[in-house]
Formats: sequence, C-alpha cells, structure tokens
Amino acid sequence: MAQHEGFTRVLGRLDVLAIAFGAMIGFGWIVLTGEFLDEAGGLGSALAFVAGGLVVGLVGLTYAELVSAMPHAGGEHNYVLRALGTRPAFITSWTLVLGYVSVVAFEAVALPQTVLYLVPDLPAGKLWSVAGYDVYATWAAVGIAAALVVTALNYVGVRPAAVFQTAAVLFLVVVGVLLATGSFLGGSVANLEPLFADGAAGVLVVLVATPFLFVGFDVIPQSAGEINLPPRRIGRLLVVSVALATTWYVLIMLTVGSGLGRSEAGGAELPTAEAMAALWGSEAMGTVLVVGGITGILTSWNGFLLGASRLVFAMADSGMLPRWFAKVHPRFGTPSNAVLFIGSLSVLAPLFGRQMLVWLVDAGSLSIVVAYLLVAVTFLVLRRREPGLSRPFRLRHGRTVGTLAAVLSLGTAVLFLPGMPAALTWPAEWLIVGLWWAAGIVLLLRLPRGRPEGELTGR
Repeated sequence: MAQHEGFTRVLGRLDVLAIAFGAMIGFGWIVLTGEFLDEAGGLGSALAFVAGGLVVGLVGLTYAELVSAMPHAGGEHNYVLRALGTRPAFITSWTLVLGYVSVVAFEAVALPQTVLYLVPDLPAGKLWSVAGYDVYATWAAVGIAAALVVTALNYVGVRPAAVFQTAAVLFLVVVGVLLATGSFLGGSVANLEPLFADGAAGVLVVLVATPFLFVGFDVIPQSAGEINLPPRRIGRLLVVSVALATTWYVLIMLTVGSGLGRSEAGGAELPTAEAMAALWGSEAMGTVLVVGGITGILTSWNGFLLGASRLVFAMADSGMLPRWFAKVHPRFGTPSNAVLFIGSLSVLAPLFGRQMLVWLVDAGSLSIVVAYLLVAVTFLVLRRREPGLSRPFRLRHGRTVGTLAAVLSLGTAVLFLPGMPAALTWPAEWLIVGLWWAAGIVLLLRLPRGRPEGELTGR
C-alpha cells in the first residue's frame, strides 16, 4: 500500500502541537470534573490523571518511534498491518475508529449542553426522552449545526482546519492561565478535602476515564502524511503533547478542587465554570471559562474528525473498507468521503440526548485502551522482527518501555469488565460496543489472512 499522492505535507510544528493538544483537551475537563472530585477527592483525582498520563505516556513513546519510522496517513493501521497482518490491523483500526467516533459524537452532545449555561431558555420543542432525559429540537439543532460547520471545515482542507485549531488552542491556554491565577489568589486547600474520597476504588474510577480524555496524541500519526517535518521531530512532538495534556488535567483537578468543595463540585452542572466564578468572585469569569469550554469542544471535535477520517481512509486504501472511503478530493486534498461519513455520525449524536455523554466516555475508553494494547504489541514485534528498520526517533530501553505499555494497557482494559470497579453498564454501553463489533465482524470475515505482500519490505 503506497502513501496516497493526493495528500500534501503542509502542517508545521505549531500546527501539530495544536492539533494534538486541542484534541486531548476537549470538553471533559468542563463537565466531568465534578464527578471525578466526588469519586476520588481533590488529590485522588489529580493522582489518577498522573497515573493515566504515565500509562498514556508509555504508549505514546511507542507511537513516537513508530510514527518516525512510518510517517504515513492512517498511523496505527500501518504499524499493525506491517507487523501482525491484515486481520489484527483491522481489529486495531476498527476499535480505534469507535474510540474516535465516540469522541466526535461526545463533542456534538457536549456543545448544546454547554450553551445551556449561557442560554438557560434554549430548550424548546420537545422531541422525545432517552434514558430519562428530554431531547429538545432547539438543543439538538445547536449540536447538528456545529457538526455541519466542523465537517465543512475539514472537507475544504487540512490547512484551514489547522489554522482554526491553533487560534482556538491559544485562547484555551489563556483561559487555563486565568483559572490557575484565580486558584492561587482565591483558592483554599481546605476545599480539596477529603484528599481521597473513596480510597483506591475512587482513584480507579477516575483512572479508567483517562484514556478517553487523553486520546488525541494519536491524531499526529493519523495525519502524518500531511506533516512537513523531519520524522524524528514528529516523534518528539507527540511525546510533548502528552506531557502538556497531563499537566493540564492535573491543573484542572487541583484548581477546581480548591475553588469548590466536594459536594458543591459533585452537584454542579458545569463545575469548572462555577469554580472559576467562585475563585474570581465574578460570574463573568465563569462565562469566560464556558467560552473556553466551547473552544475546547471545537478543538477536540476538529482534531478527531481529522484523525478519524484519515484512519477510515487508510482502511479503505488497503481494501478493508469500501473504496468509496479512499477518495481524495482533487481540489482540497482531503479524504472527502471519509470526512462526510464521520461528520454524518456527529450530526446524529445530539438526537440521543445528554445521557449519551456518559455512554460514549465509557464505551470509547475501552475501545481506545484495546487499540493501545495492540500498538504496544506491534512495537515489540517490530523491534524483534525488523531491528534494522529506520527509526529516526528510537527509544532507549525500547523493549522495557513497550512491555510496560502493553501490561499497563491490558491492566486498564480489565477494569472495564463485569465485576470490576468501572465495568461498562448494561445495556447501553455494552450495546454500543456490541453493535459496532457486529458490523466489524461482518467486514472482518471478508478479509484474507496474513500480511499483504510487500508490507515487510517497506513502502
């Protein structure tokens, strides 16, 4: 499979960092922080994100070496295809597509939920109820309209999408500085108590959500075919993006925890915004943070639509999905049909209501962790099978890092199984995973076994 010539390498260093960091930040830090503080306490939540950052960081190191060796659109798809063959590559890619789609859909639901903070009278024209939550026409229309705009932005070219991403991330950084300053000036350590709300069990509940929130660094490998940088630098930027995201989430847990008590944070609609208002003694500052939250929604949405469409394109380009998905627009140089497909799924998401947020976090997290496990295994296989493969970004103690990444990914995945502290709920979350894989099995059975000819000799 050759790298498609329709893609052009136009992304620079700042573009790459903005795409990855913006994708990882998203909106979870606005809407889910109260639940995290309630489950694990102020220090417990922060430690959960340190642990999650460590797991994702180890996986990210394996990605960094692999993307430097194979800087092509599709990222993980290419690595597993080369090392393990067609069917494992399909399993990895199909699982990851669910993870990406869950993030895109999550943001489509999160946007109207955030706008409610600014426009409380938004809901009008009740459509139906899903899991006890009413879905209103005006509420859904906000998410649908945004889905159309973000899809159009990605359809017309990666460069416009990257420029938007960079500007939005810079605004996010300003909001983060304001929140940290407010915590320093008006926060209270007493508000962080209890430091550990439910012991190790509480920390685990937060830990299993971190893969969903950290996913986004792997948008760099997905878009590698459009990055105009030396391969070694691409690997370094991937590692830096994980470190920045870890710092961000730890900062959010500590600052919000210092501004609101556990009970206040757990009962707040948008705890991060309420903490910002409390820390500064100004409702206007809460509004500023909500605007930052909307910015985070759009950066994550934009980044994952970019990444998911490139992954779907790569699967189609290697014959795993219909060739229709492998079309590259002759003028814009984007995988236009893949963009339209992912975008259409985000259009549908708001119609399922607010409860979809929780379902997507859990189902998407499991899918992402499984993909991380398979990539770590791929890293180890290629280290053993192809020691002479050019690796511009080469890890020291690579086998140790790869083994740790695989073991920690497996351990995290186990936490989602029935009987574990963070087991997926029945029926909604298991149905999302089950229906996705029912469709995947149909496609998987059509594929040949083994590795495509030429995959072990390079491109």
